[in-house]
Amino acid sequence: MKPAGIMRLWPRSLTGQLLLSLAAALLLAQAISATLLYRSQHERREAALVHTAAFRLIGAARTAERTERAERSERAEHHSARERPLGPPPELEGAPISTRPERMGAAPFRPGDRRMKEAEEELEHILRAQDLSVADLAVVMRNVGDDPVALRRLERRYRLLGDHAEDLASRRVVVAAVRPEGSAQWLAVRVFVPPGERVIVLSLIGQTLLIYGLLVGAIALIVRRITRPLAALTTRLERFADTRDADGQLAPEGPDDVRRLIVAHNAMEARIAALLDEKDVMLGAIGHDLKTPLAALRVRIETVDDDHERARMAATIEDITRTLDDILSLARVGRPTDPREATELSALVASVVEEYEDMGENVTLGDTRRVVIPLRATWLRRALRNLIGNALRYGGAARVSLDREGAAAVIRIEDDGPGIAEDRIERMMEPFARGEPSRNSETGGAGLGLALARAIAEQHGGTLKLANRRAGSKVAGLVAELRLPAG
Repeated sequence: MKPAGIMRLWPRSLTGQLLLSLAAALLLAQAISATLLYRSQHERREAALVHTAAFRLIGAARTAERTERAERSERAEHHSARERPLGPPPELEGAPISTRPERMGAAPFRPGDRRMKEAEEELEHILRAQDLSVADLAVVMRNVGDDPVALRRLERRYRLLGDHAEDLASRRVVVAAVRPEGSAQWLAVRVFVPPGERVIVLSLIGQTLLIYGLLVGAIALIVRRITRPLAALTTRLERFADTRDADGQLAPEGPDDVRRLIVAHNAMEARIAALLDEKDVMLGAIGHDLKTPLAALRVRIETVDDDHERARMAATIEDITRTLDDILSLARVGRPTDPREATELSALVASVVEEYEDMGENVTLGDTRRVVIPLRATWLRRALRNLIGNALRYGGAARVSLDREGAAAVIRIEDDGPGIAEDRIERMMEPFARGEPSRNSETGGAGLGLALARAIAEQHGGTLKLANRRAGSKVAGLVAELRLPAG
């Protein structure tokens, strides 16, 4: 599972999730590529530094071998450097600037210097390839500000060239020194690290951003081409689920897979609409074919002399008629023909309660609030009558209230009955579900009242929930909560 913080940042749309995932993958790939490229450039620059130092050291060592005495060798070295400057080989053109080799009696290193192990191995390999035997060598890197000799020479160079002096103390210098075999003296050379790493980093960042922007832009166009028809299809599905109307089907568009999906959906939608039309026709025929003989039976039983028997037969016919009405209503609730109209809900609830009060039923109206919402009044009256009738049948009384909670209007019907077992509450709202015998199964009807009330609530975009009302640890009744959107 994702942490809560990530879940809040994670987009909910398919377009957003695809773009974010691809953007993150591209950013990671570009970061790895830039890191590898920077490392390669850094290694190349370090190799140039080592080769420059090796070139100067080899030249100094060769010169020292041709010198007969120490003092004359030093003068000869300086004279040779002035009159016959040795240029770097072709592969070192453009290499970093270096100072002239120095001869000293001790290694030019100090505590705190960072030794470059790989550079030392490379330098030793180059010297051995040139048949130059060394007893010891070392390569270190330090800031120019920590090396007075390097700082003085770099400042003199800037003054001679007339360049603008930058922060020279922050520049870095590589100090390479070797002690030839059989000699007690060290040869050392300083190679200044070119100030180009910042340029390389900025170049890599610019390149990364450019490639990243181009790729993300191209992917965004492709994702939009895929998700736009999917979003239109989702809107169409929501509309069809609400209206069951097959008019206004989508024209196929987008990639071939998405086009096939839209075509298949249109075919399925048309088939569902045809089945629903056939169902309505069938239910209308069943209702007509059953209600007509029931009406005839109701007339014929008037000829029965036994009043008690006649009343029982009339009650049976009335029960069948009521069950038939519930079945037809439950089947048609998903395809209402009447439009929604703005209705003052508290007035509608009060009028239904008054009907029961006029019949002498124990129904009372509690607190109400004025709420005006678009609804189908006939259907909602049917749902309220079913819920109030259920409360009277099993609880002997019904208390009705209306409140507004946020963007929802909430109608509550409470009774004083025995409630429902917790594991059967959801089951009781399914068609033909009946309560346990303790809830008076002989007069409980066909078990369609709660199912029809829930279907009507869902028809309006709302919900119906049942919950036991408790007094301490005991069940004191049942609460039916009809919640309708009022935002």
